[in-house]
Amino acid sequence: MTQRPSPASLERPNVEERTDTTRQDAIDRSPNVGVDRSQVISAGLRWSASWSLRMVIIAAGIWVAFKVIGIFWSALLPVILALILSTVLWPPARWLRSKGFPPALAAASTMIGMFVVLGGVFTLIGTTVSSQWGDLTDKAVAGVHDLQSRLSEAPFNLSSTQLNSAVKQLTGKLQTSGDKIANGVLSGATIATQVLVSLLVAIVLTFFFIKDGPRFLPFVRRIAGRGAGSHMTEALSRAYSTLGGFIRAQAIVSAIDSICIGIGLWVLQVPLALPLVVLTFFGGFIPIVGAFVAGAIAVLVALVTVGLTKALILLGVIVLVQQLEGHILSPIFQSRSMELHPGVVLLSVAFGGDEFGITGAFLAVPVAATVTVIFRYMNEQIDLRTGDVHADQLEPITPEGVMAAEAGEKHGIVMAKRWRSGRPDAQEESTGRVGALLGRVRRSKPDASRGTVDPDVADTLKDD
Repeated sequence: MTQRPSPASLERPNVEERTDTTRQDAIDRSPNVGVDRSQVISAGLRWSASWSLRMVIIAAGIWVAFKVIGIFWSALLPVILALILSTVLWPPARWLRSKGFPPALAAASTMIGMFVVLGGVFTLIGTTVSSQWGDLTDKAVAGVHDLQSRLSEAPFNLSSTQLNSAVKQLTGKLQTSGDKIANGVLSGATIATQVLVSLLVAIVLTFFFIKDGPRFLPFVRRIAGRGAGSHMTEALSRAYSTLGGFIRAQAIVSAIDSICIGIGLWVLQVPLALPLVVLTFFGGFIPIVGAFVAGAIAVLVALVTVGLTKALILLGVIVLVQQLEGHILSPIFQSRSMELHPGVVLLSVAFGGDEFGITGAFLAVPVAATVTVIFRYMNEQIDLRTGDVHADQLEPITPEGVMAAEAGEKHGIVMAKRWRSGRPDAQEESTGRVGALLGRVRRSKPDASRGTVDPDVADTLKDD
């Protein structure tokens, strides 16, 4: 019978040697020879999750802001219109104040001047219309008869009986739809009343903005403090200047449109050319509807006065000018005056018109320009703190902007020192961007226009 070997006689395998061999084999078989990929992926996921959460919070805040604006829109619209109107009236009011006019008198004189100019324009239009009204009526009657005769000829070949029947059917349709028409008229009257009330409130607010506008930014600085007040003063001043650029650009575009259409009216010998030109100019400030209504009236006047052929020619001219305005003139002038890309202008108008109608289309460009101004200002402050931009390279439009830029650069120096002190290996990067920033500040001499170096910055440099 074979004896079984005792446990003591069995050889135990070398566990440590086997473990080392297994680990080395796993390392040799793994293509990941650098930092563990799981650590890199985990760090990336943490970064992505952190920024995703921030973006979700920002999106939620924007959504809430839109909801709040929608609730108070009837009160905010006159304020926005008054701000836009005050950008046009503030330069003459500022000139009057420089000549010794009190603020209230300067604002009142500017408002009265605006009403006088508008009243003169509308009086001129009324005089022109009244002087040509008799001739226009006679030509309208002749135009209707000419249209009837054209419809009775080839290729239409409509008899007078058929035309009378069509007129009767149209009249009966209008009579049966009297309730709907009345409701539509009542709804239109309600909207017109709301628009009129908003315009009256906007006019009153414009007076107060012109009169007390210079006191607003000091009030902001007093409430927000020296640091935040400086940033708000510079950002709001840039936004207000951008609104003025929007009005000037729109006026230039409307003037070009009215001149081109006026030339077409003069060549085709359409009556009431001057009133139609003025109507086209003011209609250009109302997106979509303004140009459409002004063009429709011009074509209708041409149809009943100079015939179908010239009316179709005028329609082609108006369509061409409006396409030129919408796709070339407006994007170019508005992008230059407000430093916006033409594509941004087109997209903002499309989005504003689709979401908020005519008002949204009118306010889309100035709102987009204001948001862009705020974003650019924030980007400047970031560049000052990273050392990519020096305060002397910027062009602030207010003294508070100069102070905010210098403070941002000093803050960047402090942040650079903290970053270097928190990283032992950062001394090897002294020739990098942070070292270059500190070296540039050490080599810079105090500018006479900026005063001496701040003591905090001097202590920071001394400790370095």
